Amino acid sequence: MTRIIPEHDPRGFRTVLGRFATGVTVVTAAAPDGPMAITANSFSSVSLDPPLVLWAPARASRRFELFRDAPRFVIHVLASDQLGLGRHFARTGHDFSAADWQAGPDGLPLLDHFAARFTCTRHAVHDGGDHVIVLGRVETAEAGNHPPLVFADGAYGHFAPDR
Repeated sequence: MTRIIPEHDPRGFRTVLGRFATGVTVVTAAAPDGPMAITANSFSSVSLDPPLVLWAPARASRRFELFRDAPRFVIHVLASDQLGLGRHFARTGHDFSAADWQAGPDGLPLLDHFAARFTCTRHAVHDGGDHVIVLGRVETAEAGNHPPLVFADGAYGHFAPDR
């Protein structure tokens, strides 16, 4: 067992956090100059009534203000074969050439391929240290036909259920 004190060992803290497996998402929004996207693994369900989810964009991101202030956004849980797309949108937000997508209501960019998709209206934004916590009220939730991409221990993979 390894025990760390986060204030003394931020990298160690990040490593311990990595023991919790997460999905990988691409969040999209309509920007004044076209569609915008960002990759995030800080996503969670919050409430069934009302239907709320959260995600947390980093303050250090050049896309931070756009996503913090977006009145509507779409969270796409990436499918296990979409690691390249996740990496693409981690580097750039305006270039949608790597994705099959369409403009949905209010110009929201909708990726065609996903494990799950949540179309949301911003419900609240809260301080979260070097991130903000964006709560979204879910308008629609869709399950795709593909298993999710999983991130754990600094690596990507897929979930193999124990049956």
